[in-house]
Amino acid sequence: MKSTLGLAPPRRGVALALMIAAPVLWSTAGVVTRHIERATAFEQVFWRSLFACIFVAGTVLFSSREGPLRAVRGAGWPGALSAAMWAVMFTAFVLALSLTSTANTLVVMSVSPLATALFALFFLSEPVPFRTWVAAAVAAAGIAWMFGFSVRSPEDVAGMLVALLVPLAAAANVITLRAVAARLDLVPAVMMGAALSSLIALPLALPLQASARDVGLLAFLGFFQLGLPCILMVLASRRLLAPEIALLGLLEVILGPLWAWLGAGEVPAGATLAGGAIVIGALAGNELAALRERSALAAR
Repeated sequence: MKSTLGLAPPRRGVALALMIAAPVLWSTAGVVTRHIERATAFEQVFWRSLFACIFVAGTVLFSSREGPLRAVRGAGWPGALSAAMWAVMFTAFVLALSLTSTANTLVVMSVSPLATALFALFFLSEPVPFRTWVAAAVAAAGIAWMFGFSVRSPEDVAGMLVALLVPLAAAANVITLRAVAARLDLVPAVMMGAALSSLIALPLALPLQASARDVGLLAFLGFFQLGLPCILMVLASRRLLAPEIALLGLLEVILGPLWAWLGAGEVPAGATLAGGAIVIGALAGNELAALRERSALAAR
């Protein structure tokens, strides 16, 4: 199969730039969603995923002589697994935002690096260092702090539990991407995941109520908050290690609540900020220590 965007991994500097751009774009979801007037949560999932599917399909057509359907077949079973994980992420994220705050949603999602490490242990038999278990315990304490002091309603609890599906699916997806990066192009999996998410949401979104303004905002989200950054992540995964991808993805957790505060007046609760700082500090410390260890080994 001729790859959609080539299988050759980008240079490390380029891969880092791609993986920094991705969470910056992802982080716009909360602030844009807060300006949607009439579309229900499932209708937001439908339109956002539909536009993402259109964007990625257009990218496949533009960058390859093969059509999207042949590209999908070429992705094989890893593509199907990756597509299912994308669909879970695309759907659960919007539903979580509809139930709880942007900050609560993103801080829960920040456990992705730990989930990635644990999945690597169970599915790839990669050992998990003691420091990672310590980071997991500290992060769990931070999330418990948030649940104990920033949860104000049953909707908050439901939203944070739904948000937990995102890092679990993301971890499975990163492991899949890394496992087949050298031989399969999984950009089409983003398109498949978006199509699946849109189809699942459609029956629950009817009757459609979005205004023209809502559809415009959801088109922006589908193209530039979902389709484009997910492609960038797939490309970056051809060079970067799974923990590096997960660590750089934490930029979304930092920027998302900031944009929601500045652009939608959604001020994070004090407990959310405190719990978030504990979680992010534990995760960042663990991943930076891992990077230092790998650098020291490479220098020997």
